[in-house]
Amino acid sequence: MKSYKKSIIATIVALCIGLGGGYYIFHHHEQPSRPTSIFNESKPSSTLSEGRDTYVVRAAKMSGPAVVGITTQVFQKDIFNRTIYAGEGVGSGVLIDNDGHIVTNHHVVARSYNGEVTVSLSDGTTVPGRVIGSDEQSDLAVVKIDAPSDIKPIEVGDSDSLQVGEPAIAIGNPLGLEFKGSVTSGVISALARTVDSQGQRFPLIQTDAAINPGNSGGALLNADGQLIGINSSKISKEGIEGMGFAIPINAAKPIIESIIKTGKVTRPYLGIWAIDKQTAARNNVSYEGTGLLIVQLDPSGPAAQAGIREGDVITQVDGIDITTLVDLKEAVDKRSPGDQILISITQNGRTISGQLTLGEMTSN
Repeated sequence: MKSYKKSIIATIVALCIGLGGGYYIFHHHEQPSRPTSIFNESKPSSTLSEGRDTYVVRAAKMSGPAVVGITTQVFQKDIFNRTIYAGEGVGSGVLIDNDGHIVTNHHVVARSYNGEVTVSLSDGTTVPGRVIGSDEQSDLAVVKIDAPSDIKPIEVGDSDSLQVGEPAIAIGNPLGLEFKGSVTSGVISALARTVDSQGQRFPLIQTDAAINPGNSGGALLNADGQLIGINSSKISKEGIEGMGFAIPINAAKPIIESIIKTGKVTRPYLGIWAIDKQTAARNNVSYEGTGLLIVQLDPSGPAAQAGIREGDVITQVDGIDITTLVDLKEAVDKRSPGDQILISITQNGRTISGQLTLGEMTSN
């Protein structure tokens, strides 16, 4: 999620102290004695006590420098089809290697002008960045900067090992660079969440660590300070709090690696549009089946060429039961273009299984 710069109205709370008795004592003819301070004077210590040196403090120190701000200049067409400056968008990103590659969200950089962005490092310096590739389907993108000599990339963890209830720490730039490097903490609320069944490529991590506009593309860390997710979205509705979502880093890795290597993401392609039971209910479509109902086909796509028709129901891929759209995407994304999969469908009341050769689809 990206946000435009906004003015933040600060509320100043004035603490009023009664001075009547003090005024009288101050004017007494006798020299007032020096009051004894109730605070013990102590020298500042650079060492935190065990109680203060929490896992959040350690994680922020360890990985905070790897979280950056990403500013894009946004342009749009006016009524005369002229390109005009519309403002700036600000999001977050994460330095992942010594070569200056930064992972962020697609929607953070999608409207950048000619792929150019400004990257604000944790030490306050700004450097130019270039979008080397972006993938709308996964909402991931990679920005490249000339790496400074003292660069400190983040340590990547294992999102497959996460447990519900374990600590989670989010670092990013909520509401813009005025609040850059903000740290919030909570827990892993749930795993394998589906938020957008039509467009979502893989299950998401849910956390109650505060994620706000501008946090998009920032880091979700475990208690060891390791990167476990890329903060991506938040359910924003009246009365709903503490529901933020992040892309699991294990799911993001192959996409990031593909963008760094080739500038794009190549995926296997079926050429179908389908709905599951939950999606049908949300869209007032009458469907109570357990598989995926095919509602539209690419006539030149692999599924149509294999004899699959609109109205058929996909029940299995490679022997794995398919009940949701995310199930299908996960099963297909494990393969490569040109691979053959075994697909089972229900057609006119009959169950049919057959081999299908996957096509190719790229992110740009």
